[in-house]
Amino acid sequence: MSDSVRLRQICLVAPHLEPAIGDIAGIMGLEVCYRDPNVARYGLENALLPVDTILLEVVAPFQDGTAAGRFIAKTGGRGGYMAIFSCDDPRERQRNAEAIGVRTSHVIDRPPYLGVQLHPRDCRAAFIEFNRTDDSDNIGGPYPPAGPDWHKAIRKDVTEALTGVVMQSPAPDDLAQHWSRIIGLPVSKRGDGAPVIALPNCRFQFVKGASDAMSGLTFRVKDPARVGAAAQARGYTVTANSFVVAGVTFQIET
Repeated sequence: MSDSVRLRQICLVAPHLEPAIGDIAGIMGLEVCYRDPNVARYGLENALLPVDTILLEVVAPFQDGTAAGRFIAKTGGRGGYMAIFSCDDPRERQRNAEAIGVRTSHVIDRPPYLGVQLHPRDCRAAFIEFNRTDDSDNIGGPYPPAGPDWHKAIRKDVTEALTGVVMQSPAPDDLAQHWSRIIGLPVSKRGDGAPVIALPNCRFQFVKGASDAMSGLTFRVKDPARVGAAAQARGYTVTANSFVVAGVTFQIET
């Protein structure tokens, strides 16, 4: 594949939008930029918060029978739902995925936006989506899922960046290689031998775990103690600069 790929968005799923979205915003010093009315057709409500130029989304079902609701029931509340990547040609990514046995789950074709969602059972651990918005080579430019003015909600006084996504698996090397084939980027190794896929704006780390899951997010913050105190004030247990929101471990570092 010839085009470049970046992490555009991470989606978490929660049983209810609140208190999850309010807690994330309050603890991490982030601001909601958009609530997408289009997700209501899937029985969902959502909110998005920009973390620099990566969007962090939380979705929640408001009716029975949704894919998100089934995901929550199946995983026992695990919240890492979708990794969304921007690229030049989502259709090329779709063809590549199908050639290695990864089915397409859904295509969103609403010009100027095109998104191809791959089947989570074939991706393992989480949905993968590839998308493209016309004339969006500027990473701070148009991105319909986050609304027309998403960049105006970027706040960096507490949280500076989302730097890592933690993927767990009983066979982390195998999962890393599988995602490498889908995403089209090579696997490298950390100093401790753990597999990593590095994107221009984020890294995916693969660690040992009981099941295939998107289990954690790593954030660069200005003051970990301040963020930890904010989490404790909202009732979260903070251990080693980490706490769990919507079934996902938030790791904070400088």
